[in-house]
Amino acid sequence: MQNEDLISQAQSGDTYAQGEVVREWYPRIYNYAFKYFGESDLAAEAAQQTFITMHHKIGQLKECSKFKSWIYTIATNICRQESRKGKRHRWLSFDQLLPKKEEDTSPVWEVSKPRDHNPEQTYLRSELGGILNKCLQQLSKDQREVLIMKEYEGLKFREIAEALNVSENTVKSRLYYAFSHMRKLLAKENITENTLKYEN
Repeated sequence: MQNEDLISQAQSGDTYAQGEVVREWYPRIYNYAFKYFGESDLAAEAAQQTFITMHHKIGQLKECSKFKSWIYTIATNICRQESRKGKRHRWLSFDQLLPKKEEDTSPVWEVSKPRDHNPEQTYLRSELGGILNKCLQQLSKDQREVLIMKEYEGLKFREIAEALNVSENTVKSRLYYAFSHMRKLLAKENITENTLKYEN
């Protein structure tokens, strides 16, 4: 079944179709929330609330083709609500740190793959993860959201703009400043490209 057909059936109140939508989209929404908070319990709670909201409001979706940006709008709003309660833990992986050369190509700066059974590399990644998390929490909410949507969830600029109800230029600007800010914060921690690629 095509995705838009599935969404259309879900809108009509087909409970099986709604269940299939949840099955298909839950992993992505959970992952988005987990990157947003860095905690599995909060991510599961946010994902559950997202699909409860979807169930109640899917009939309001005007275009099935806009479902992706629509569901991320719901997820983002729920994550923001949780953040206002003081739950602000977040993380980002190394290999998505800097902007890509083009929208659909690999990132410019990629961390080397860890060697199997390499305690030193495992320790390094763990320590860098703590530093990266510390730096990420210093980004603004707007920058974090765009960074996660673009670099992890693979949304296009248009879809992010729709999800956040801003212009594409605003999305690009926030992403640019997010990367710029992260580089400066990491530099203060003495984390450079050579640090991440030390094993080569």
